[in-house]
Amino acid sequence: MNYIKGFALNSISYVSKVFIMTDISKISEIFNEVHENINKYFFGPREIPVLMSSALLAQGHILLEGVPGVAKTTLAKFYSALTGCTFKRIQFTPDLMPTDITGTVVPSADFQSSRFIPGPVFTQVLLGDEINRSPAKTQAALLEALEEKTVTVEGNTFSLEKPFFVIATQNPQELAGTFPLPEAAVDRFIIRIKLSYPDTEQEFQMMKKHQIEPPLPQPLLESKSIVEYQNIINNVTISESLMRYILSIIRWTRRHPQTELGASPRAGIALIRATKAIAALYGRDYGTPDDVKFLAPYVLSHRLRLSYEAEMAGISSSSIIDNALEKLNLLA
Repeated sequence: MNYIKGFALNSISYVSKVFIMTDISKISEIFNEVHENINKYFFGPREIPVLMSSALLAQGHILLEGVPGVAKTTLAKFYSALTGCTFKRIQFTPDLMPTDITGTVVPSADFQSSRFIPGPVFTQVLLGDEINRSPAKTQAALLEALEEKTVTVEGNTFSLEKPFFVIATQNPQELAGTFPLPEAAVDRFIIRIKLSYPDTEQEFQMMKKHQIEPPLPQPLLESKSIVEYQNIINNVTISESLMRYILSIIRWTRRHPQTELGASPRAGIALIRATKAIAALYGRDYGTPDDVKFLAPYVLSHRLRLSYEAEMAGISSSSIIDNALEKLNLLA
């Protein structure tokens, strides 16, 4: 009897695994098509669309850094169009108010009632352009939305649409008139991508393609499908040994003599979620150390605060992550 029961459980487990692999193969196939189409309009490193999809599937958000004119806004607009999501843009400026993001409550003419007018945060893909041009009070209006996917206005809490994906941009080279994001805000972005100038051939292709503004592409996905895919990647396996490898990287950043603030526990969870997502994008139902090594600089480097001495010496947070990956390699 126990043998029959065990056989039945193993059969159920096998069938479940087959269904999971079928779903993951579907995710990999459809997002490969999304990435191929993105690369028709965006002429940067080919891993960038993959990183954006990893963040989307992991239910996180993206911070794009780069000087003006390197296609940050174009990337956000075309990506949202291909995923079939509603899209809104907020241009952050010094005079932008929190209610310009979240929305406001407006009283009726007789002041006997009121109604809530939703702000642009009520969308599925939100582009926060030059997010560091608004002061901390305005930046803080996004904190709840980034983490809890809700907005609270005058004591009333409103749920945001699903999926909810924020793509924020900032220019790291210009400091005049900017307000650096606090650690609490930066820590809520699962991945940071630095966009540099394209190489010669990429820039030539960009000139050919964008001398006349191309129309937005037709969607390849529906937003409700993305929500389903986000749930499916929860079934991707991250072994205990891989989790301990991730934990060792996180704790390394806290002990490093050149960091004042290391990666938070949220960073470790974010790295696990991103690893699950990228494994699914590559058609696997399990994460690998190579996934972690690829993602770690993008997921962790913006979460570190370096010591004054390290900054003066020109040391970057990415180099500290690279150092951790090199030293801890045997643990993988």
